[in-house]
Amino acid sequence: MGKNCSVSIVIRAYNEEPHINRLLRGILRQHMRDVEIILVDSGSTDDTVAMAKRYPVRILSISPEDFSFGRSLNIGCAKAQGEFIVIVSAHAYPVYANWLEKLIAPFSDPQVALAYGKQRGCATTKFAEHQVFRKWFPDERRVSGKDPFCNNANAAIRRELWETNPYDEALTGLEDIAWAQSLIERGHKIAYVPAAEVIHVHNESSRQIYNRYRREAIALQTIFPQQSLTFRGFVGLLLPNICRDLVQSWRAGLLFSRIFQIMSFRLMQFWGTYSGFQQLDPVTAKLRKKFYYPRRLRRTLSLTNGNDAQLRSMYSGTKADEEADE
Repeated sequence: MGKNCSVSIVIRAYNEEPHINRLLRGILRQHMRDVEIILVDSGSTDDTVAMAKRYPVRILSISPEDFSFGRSLNIGCAKAQGEFIVIVSAHAYPVYANWLEKLIAPFSDPQVALAYGKQRGCATTKFAEHQVFRKWFPDERRVSGKDPFCNNANAAIRRELWETNPYDEALTGLEDIAWAQSLIERGHKIAYVPAAEVIHVHNESSRQIYNRYRREAIALQTIFPQQSLTFRGFVGLLLPNICRDLVQSWRAGLLFSRIFQIMSFRLMQFWGTYSGFQQLDPVTAKLRKKFYYPRRLRRTLSLTNGNDAQLRSMYSGTKADEEADE
């Protein structure tokens, strides 16, 4: 399987024991069989690797000290043999057995460099994040030569384009948008395929949500230096989004059970984004650990010491939701 494949699937993983089986079973149930599966593990301490070994998966490793989203992808892509490289989060899984076919279909247009699919939450997804998924991954298909928005939790690229344009390993996130922007500047297009749907499982704490949006905002400043976010802009994003979520939760009969969760998620989302835009100093190794391995960092320290339109315009000509954390 995979020796002369047309599709290589690259999965980034870190402590994905609760999810990796469901993803790999979903891949093996696809109608498209001519695939190879590559898992890039970045120091899992649970049974992620042991579980993956039960499947026809090539396992590569990257040390936590060397990890970045771009670097782990480059390691996986370098070993890929397929004409197309599919990138999927280890805590996501396909909804339909034709997911791969649908995701690869836009490449019939030679100008398409990248295709990405719809994402939806699951039963444990926070109410506000369900709204984020619906906003950023609508039901309408589109192809654009101007908008670099995409998401590597469920995407596919041409391997030949990656070979001349690898992912930026220095970015703290949004390596997918940086890659898409560079290809758009070379005349290529980005396709969105809602039929290629996955369930993306996020069970993040408030701190993880804050860290996710903070590191993405830091990356966004690097990709699009002209972007900024003032405190007034932070408030202008926070309040309308909370109000919209509260209205939607009331219509769904969930207002009183979701009100505090909504306010917490949106506060962490936009405070993290605002904080990232205020980050002027270089990102240190300690800060990277905080972003990528928050639980690992806490254990180490313990041992040692005993509005949507505005955000969319920022993250779309420009994005704010890459896959959560490894």
